[in-house]
Amino acid sequence: MIVTILDIVIAGLLLGGLYALIAMGLSLQYGVARVFNISHGEFIMLGGMTTWTLYTMFHINPLVCLAICGPLAFILGYVIHRTLFKRLLTSSESPGAFESSSMLASFGLLFIIQNMASLYWGPEIRGYSYLAIPVNLAGALFGANRLVTLGCAIAIGLAFYLFVARTRTGKAIRAAAQDPTTAGLMGVNINNVLALCFGLGAAMAGIAGMLISMCYPVNVAMGLEYTIIAMIVVVVGGLGSIPGSFIGGFMLGLIGSIVSYIDPGLSLVAYYLIFILLLLVRPTGILGK
Repeated sequence: MIVTILDIVIAGLLLGGLYALIAMGLSLQYGVARVFNISHGEFIMLGGMTTWTLYTMFHINPLVCLAICGPLAFILGYVIHRTLFKRLLTSSESPGAFESSSMLASFGLLFIIQNMASLYWGPEIRGYSYLAIPVNLAGALFGANRLVTLGCAIAIGLAFYLFVARTRTGKAIRAAAQDPTTAGLMGVNINNVLALCFGLGAAMAGIAGMLISMCYPVNVAMGLEYTIIAMIVVVVGGLGSIPGSFIGGFMLGLIGSIVSYIDPGLSLVAYYLIFILLLLVRPTGILGK
């Protein structure tokens, strides 16, 4: 019984750590840059598929890919915002109009990235074996890759929170989230901060994709499912709240692990039920205002 509970808890924490990273990136993109990025999952897919390519073809350690996938996703996200979403922001008549047009643009971006990836990698499911060494914890066996993934997810999530909460750039990001007009008058380069937030969100997604590839198979069609999960976590934690996304991710991961133990096919159903109930009872989320 203890072994089973430990197995469920560790599996839930692993999922929760990945969900937290994914949701923190989306929360930053929407909470500050005001882009409800439907293509968020495609950056996760790019991180996973790039890691698979680097490991299987060039024998680069997946953990080293953290220093490759994260920066590449950041550059891609930063450039996309500076070229596409900045132009939409400038041409939009109101913040509401920008949110609508940016969501539609990101929906188109989803298909562009997915189809380009499909042309290069094909539709096949890809996977590799890394650190698949069993580790005994109180009688329960876990793959070393899963424990490393959990540790990396927690460490990166906490480092990201400290960056936003303690650094000068983080203060500029929080100021832009609360009142971009006033922040601009106080000397904050709003256009640069918005692009930075979108790029950081893409980097978090790319890193999450790299970690996912260490434990699960990946393919070019995987992005949309993770985008939906990220949306649910963001609403659960509170729109724009980085700590809320972190807490919501682990909470959803644990619930998903428990439900999967009962019936693996009911995980997404449980997520949607939580999503609907929270909208009815507390629409602001756990830490939302």
